[in-house]
Amino acid sequence: MNKTIIININGTVFHIEEQAYEILKAYMTAVKRHFFDSEDSLEITTDIENRVAELFTEILAREGRQAIIDQDVHAVIEQMGAVEDFDNAPTGATAGDSYYQTHTSQRRLFRDPDDHLVGGVCAGIANYFDAPAVWVRLAFALSVIFAGTGFFLYIILWIVLPKAQTRADRMAMKGEKLDLQGFKRNFEAEAVNLRERLNEAGHHAKPFIYRFRDFLGEFFGFLGKAIGQSGNLLLKLIGIAFMLSFFCMAIAVIVAYISFMMFGHTELQFIFPFSVLGVQYNTALYTSAFFAIIIPLVILIVLFARLAFNTARLSSSALTVLGVLWVCAVTLSIYYAARISANFRYSASFGKTVNIAATKNNVYHLKLNDKKYLTAEDSARLNVQSRFHGFIVIDGDEDDMGEPNNVSISVEKSDVAQPTLFERFSANGATYDQALMNARNTVYNFTQKDSVLTFDRSLHRNYNEQWHNQEILLVLKVPVNSTVLVDKNLNRPLSLNIWGCLDDNKTPDATYATFKMQPTGLECKVDTLKRDTVRVTDTVKVFAKPTVAPKHLKKVK
Repeated sequence: MNKTIIININGTVFHIEEQAYEILKAYMTAVKRHFFDSEDSLEITTDIENRVAELFTEILAREGRQAIIDQDVHAVIEQMGAVEDFDNAPTGATAGDSYYQTHTSQRRLFRDPDDHLVGGVCAGIANYFDAPAVWVRLAFALSVIFAGTGFFLYIILWIVLPKAQTRADRMAMKGEKLDLQGFKRNFEAEAVNLRERLNEAGHHAKPFIYRFRDFLGEFFGFLGKAIGQSGNLLLKLIGIAFMLSFFCMAIAVIVAYISFMMFGHTELQFIFPFSVLGVQYNTALYTSAFFAIIIPLVILIVLFARLAFNTARLSSSALTVLGVLWVCAVTLSIYYAARISANFRYSASFGKTVNIAATKNNVYHLKLNDKKYLTAEDSARLNVQSRFHGFIVIDGDEDDMGEPNNVSISVEKSDVAQPTLFERFSANGATYDQALMNARNTVYNFTQKDSVLTFDRSLHRNYNEQWHNQEILLVLKVPVNSTVLVDKNLNRPLSLNIWGCLDDNKTPDATYATFKMQPTGLECKVDTLKRDTVRVTDTVKVFAKPTVAPKHLKKVK
């Protein structure tokens, strides 16, 4: 059986055992003694007593008891904190020092009566989420645009949320721990706020001109800070854009490198400009060029990622390794580029004359060969004998693989009655001998059947032969008064204005144009009778209209 005492803590009556009462009395006496020198010791001790009363009420309700025992007092003291914690604090410690930085407790949602424009709802929400109140207010203001949603939500929260009236409520609203240190820190913070308000009051008491000066200073300071933040945001957006661009470029380079390594020795060697490289340089040149391009892209990606997201930068050792690799890659790329360009150092050419059989009336029809030229390797690769027996493989513009036009045809006047075709082959090489052999190892197909002269679309080199700027110049010499019929498909290699000749004859849909060799050179043969007929017909169509006499005129006898 223990003796109990009835005590009153700030209007709340409790039954407490005598031993527990002595412990509580000693604790509260120590608390009052500690805060005796504070500016408002009565207020802070009253808040502490209210908090102790709340804790006792919670304990009794939870345990289902009527009297407070010494274990309850010890539990409250442990939760509130002992006075010795302050006595052991370093000299000169303040509420902002690390000694007083206790862990925050769970925040509770209240309306803030100290920082409010209307009801303190926005400030309370900002305290709960530990965010600036201005953003919450701006969100409510913007939501008003959407059918007044923000206004009605604000009214509902104003009614539902309780107001933070006591110090404990305000501390719980901001997530401050409800112990002795928390109460003291909160009280000192309020004292600092009070001094700031007094300073603001002194500021408002200044003459208008000084207040206007201070306002301008604050305004331009805020403006500069806003511009700086906007500039930082713009730089981050630019950094993200460049980072994504360089990242996509890096992916494209990697895909291209893999494709070159997989197909560079087979399909790509026939496509210009890859046909310039040669099979012996493919692997080394592709690899060195890959590292020469990908290393700067990686550095730029890391640089702009750091600008956009403040990520870690590359270490000095990593930069050194990448720099050495890049220098080696660039050096190798330059070396192999020089080796390849050396294959074009010399040029050589040779020519031969082919006699053309004279035709009746000296009429020659120039046509483009539409049959594809196949080497022995092509025939074996495509298995032409079995797969395309009885068929003709058609040649097309895409078969030149993008190489520069290597066939040039011109028609000139012959000094003799015998028409001839002069063929001039040319190519480049590392030496004159190699250039001459490169020109010799090319094939061009020209055929004559009666009056039809058929020309190939392009010059052909050997299957594994590297491109060395092989070209052929064809000069067809025909006697004066010879008629030359030129298919318009020859417009590309032939240096004649075929389309212009067709337009002069008013026959743009014709398949060939007719030229006549004159003493001054080849000229378009214009059918004047047909052209004048077309013109007269056009004139009649435009101007020949029936004339009808007006009905109101009478015939005069």
